[in-house]
Amino acid sequence: MRLFLEWSAHRGASLLAVGIFIGLFTPPLAAALRDVVTPVVFCLMTLVLLRVDPAQVVGYLKRPVLVALLLLWLLVLCPILAWAACAALGFTGPLAAALVIMATGCAATSSPAFARLVGLDGEIALVAAVLSTLLVPFTAPPMALGLMGIDLAISLPALMLRLALLVGLPLLLSILVRRIVAPATLAHWGRAVDGAVVLLVVLYGFGVMDGILALLLREPAFILGGIALAFAGAFALNLATALAFTPFGKGIALSAGLLSGNRNMALYLAVLPAATDPRILVFFALCQFPLFLSPFLLRPFYGRMRGRAQPPA
Repeated sequence: MRLFLEWSAHRGASLLAVGIFIGLFTPPLAAALRDVVTPVVFCLMTLVLLRVDPAQVVGYLKRPVLVALLLLWLLVLCPILAWAACAALGFTGPLAAALVIMATGCAATSSPAFARLVGLDGEIALVAAVLSTLLVPFTAPPMALGLMGIDLAISLPALMLRLALLVGLPLLLSILVRRIVAPATLAHWGRAVDGAVVLLVVLYGFGVMDGILALLLREPAFILGGIALAFAGAFALNLATALAFTPFGKGIALSAGLLSGNRNMALYLAVLPAATDPRILVFFALCQFPLFLSPFLLRPFYGRMRGRAQPPA
């Protein structure tokens, strides 16, 4: 089992890239796994927390300016940039609204795992992913309402309870495991844990693809256009963020870009009401394509840039 999981970690980028298409083209599998998204995210967060050095996380929390600027950029400035770009291009309608809402999202729970997968900073990715998840109930609704006039109808107490369960319980469980299991054992199984994270993300991708193939056959132009928009939005946020954080060093800048390009759309899929425009919900599902394919597509680029990286300022 350990060897299989380590192999999964070694082939993680390829498994993610293939997995999203398996979910798309096997509708019965996608339908069967539709309801496992929340448990998978819970397990994923627990394993991610096990693979991040707590001492280094605390070290980043001692850099409050960097953390505060990153959170401000992710949760406030990115939505404004997305809205400004749509306005400048004359892009309106549900997909424009969905693109701006995407930019209000917190960093994906899997971001630390993806960062490790491509050789970037998993610790700063974890700090930003956790804190942005805790803050998004306070930032996303007013940003979406103020920029696009869309009321997401998010119940703040219910959302905060969900966030407490999806972030707090895995944190407590990971702390308990660290107290019970020796550090040497955790280190020995570390690569296997990375592989388990990859497989869990693939399962999540299966679930969110439910119904997408039928819609692709019925409205191919809409689905293909939505996928193209999802890639454009993710890569644009990635690039803009990396450029903005270059003064902190290329390593930090690349990790920040990865965070910004990979947003947690599962949260919105879970909390948005049924009355939400279905095209917006479909776009959030299509956002999984750049999420899953980015490690595969950008890994060579990250490798070259990491080789030139300078120490953080």
